[in-house]
Amino acid sequence: MATPEGMVFPFDGPEKIKPDFLETFEFDSPNQLIITETDELSAVCPFSGLPDYARLKIEYYPEGGKCVELKSLKYYMISFRTVGLYQEGITKRIYDDLKKLLATNRIRITTVYNPRGGFHTTCIEGNL
Repeated sequence: MATPEGMVFPFDGPEKIKPDFLETFEFDSPNQLIITETDELSAVCPFSGLPDYARLKIEYYPEGGKCVELKSLKYYMISFRTVGLYQEGITKRIYDDLKKLLATNRIRITTVYNPRGGFHTTCIEGNL
């Protein structure tokens, strides 16, 4: 296994992610596509301890009769800032947490990460 060269910064484990910050409100329109986006998602690369920055796109149909409240979503996202997870794991974690919260199978999470080492990474979890 490779090891990073130079300084490695400490980071927290995934137990620091706060899905309990997430709140919903009732919404009765199961066929309405809801899209929420931000370019303020950040977490930590567990290899180097350096920050990763991404654009987050959440798309879902509120089949479970609920929508995610945006202020609570922001607090939830901020809880990732010091957590060491690979980019793919962050996308999967957000998908799992929101799928459970919203009680819907029609949800897709897309993360588009800022380039690192010349590589552009996009992760997509779920289907609409």
